[in-house]
Amino acid sequence: MDIDGRSRGADRASQEVPRDRPVPDVTVIIAVYNTMPYLTGCLESVLTQTIGVDRLELVAVDDGSTDAGGAELDRWAARYPGTVKVLHQANSGGPAAPSNRGLEIATGRYVYFLGADDTLGAEALARLVATADELDADIVLGRLVGTGGRVVNQAVYQPGNRDDISLVDSALPWALSNTKLFRRSMLEEHGIRYPEDLRSGSDQPFTIRAVVAARRIAVRSDYEFYYAARREDSSNITYRTSLSGFIRDTAIIMDTAADVITDPVARMKVLRRHFTWELAKLLGKRFLDADREEQCRVQEGVRKLAEAYLTDEIRASLDVERRVPLSVAQFGTLDDLIAVSQHYARHGLAPIIASEDRYYIGFPGFRDSARGFPDDWFDATHQLRSKAHQDGPAHVRWGRTAAGRPALVVEWHSALTDLDGGDVSAVRVALGRRQAEPVAESDGKGGVTVKAMLPLDVLVDGKVVKRAGRLRFAGSSGGESCSYDVTATDVSAAQRRVHRRGAKFYLISATLDGVGRIGVVVQPVTPRRIAGRVLRKLRRGRTD
Repeated sequence: MDIDGRSRGADRASQEVPRDRPVPDVTVIIAVYNTMPYLTGCLESVLTQTIGVDRLELVAVDDGSTDAGGAELDRWAARYPGTVKVLHQANSGGPAAPSNRGLEIATGRYVYFLGADDTLGAEALARLVATADELDADIVLGRLVGTGGRVVNQAVYQPGNRDDISLVDSALPWALSNTKLFRRSMLEEHGIRYPEDLRSGSDQPFTIRAVVAARRIAVRSDYEFYYAARREDSSNITYRTSLSGFIRDTAIIMDTAADVITDPVARMKVLRRHFTWELAKLLGKRFLDADREEQCRVQEGVRKLAEAYLTDEIRASLDVERRVPLSVAQFGTLDDLIAVSQHYARHGLAPIIASEDRYYIGFPGFRDSARGFPDDWFDATHQLRSKAHQDGPAHVRWGRTAAGRPALVVEWHSALTDLDGGDVSAVRVALGRRQAEPVAESDGKGGVTVKAMLPLDVLVDGKVVKRAGRLRFAGSSGGESCSYDVTATDVSAAQRRVHRRGAKFYLISATLDGVGRIGVVVQPVTPRRIAGRVLRKLRRGRTD
C-alpha cells in the first residue's frame, strides 16, 4: 500500500475514470483475505452483471492476503479501469476495517457488500437497484441461498416479495448479515460504520443500526440474488476465533441491539435471536472440546448476558434444547452445564418424562432437589406436540406388508405422544400422492415406533414417475396437528429393486436429498436401457 493509504491499482483506476462518467448506481464492496480461487468467480459474477459496468463500481480491499488474491485484484483492476478500485493494506484481523475502507471511497448511490468467496446472480444488482428506486427503499434484501452444503435461513423470504417490513412483522431479526443493498446517503447521514473492535459478527451492529435508521426496507424473494458458499478452512473467521472471543463479540452485538432498538417488541425479537443462535450454539461440541479454563470463560460470559437480557418472556419462548443449557449456565455450576451439554450431544431430546398433562425432557438436574432448577426450564410439551420430532434416522429396507405384498419399509421412532387422544394407530404416511400402510405402536415411554410400508404396486401405478415425492408423516397429538418429512442417513438396503407390472418392468430405488429426506425413484426398464447395461458390461469385460 502506498504511504497515503491507496494502492497503485486504486490510483490507476481513479486516474482513468472519465470526467463525465455518471455517478454509479451501486458500489459493490468486497473485503478480501485469502479466498483464492473463489475470488475469481466472485469478481466475475460482479463484472458480468446485467446492470452493466458503466452503472456499477467495484471496490475491493485486500486485507493482507498471503495467497494470490492481491495480484488477482490488480489484474481485474487493469482489465476494468474506472470500474474496479483496489486497496491493499496490512491484515486487520477481520472484515470490519476493510469494509469501512471501502465505504470511504465508494461513490455509488447504493452500496452492496459481497463475500469474497460468494457470487451474485446475473440480474441481482439490476433488480435490487430497480426495487430501491421504485419503492424509495433504503434497504433491499434479495434472496440468499447456500451452495456447497451451506444452509441459509429462508424465513424472511418465505412470505414472498414484500415492499415494507420491520423487525416486528417479519423474520428480519434472523437476517442481520450485511448482504443487502443499502442507500449510501443513509449510511453517511447516520455515520453508520462497522465496529472494528469485533473480530466476528461485525456486520450485525452495522445492519442493526441501518435497519433502525431506514425509512423503508423491502424484500425480494422471486430470484436467487446471492449464492453463499460454505468454507471450512483456517481462513474462515469462524475457525480463527476462540469461544471466549465469540462471547465477547456477541456481548457487543447484543449491547448494540439493546441500545439502538427502541421498540420493545423488536428489541425482544432480536435478543431472542442472539440467545437462540449465537449463544446457544457456543454450548455445543466446541464447548465440550475446550479446556476447563475456556469453558469457565464461556459460562461466565453467557451468565452475564443472561442476567442482562434473558427475560422470562424470552426464556419461555426458547426451544427446550436451548432454554436448559442457557438457564443452567446462568444459575448452575460449570459441571452442571457440562453434564447438560454432554447429555444433549449423546441423547438429544430424551428421555421424555410424562407428568400429568405435561411432557419434560430428562436433562441432568431435572427435579434434582440439590439443584432446585424449575420444571418450566425442562417443559417441552408444546414443542413435542407441534413438532412431533423424529428421534433418529429411519431404517429403510425392502420387505413385505402384513398381507405379504413386496414393499418399501421405513421404520423410525418418534416422540409423538397421545396420538389422536390415545389411538396410536391413527397416523398417515404418504409419498407424494401414494399412501403407505402405517403401523404405530406405543413404546410405553411416551413415544411411538412408526413403520410405514409402501407396496411396490402402489409405487408403480402404470405412469412413468422419475421421483415420487418425499415420505411425509402426519398425525395429531394433544389436539395439535403435526407433520414432518421422514429422514434417514442410509438407504443402501433399498436400492435397485425390479418390479413387473403387466409386460413392463420398472427399476425402483430409495433416495436421499441433501438434508436426508427420503424419496423414491421409479424408472421404466426400456430396451434401450437394457442394451446400454449390456454394452457397459461388455466394455468392462474387454478391459478386465
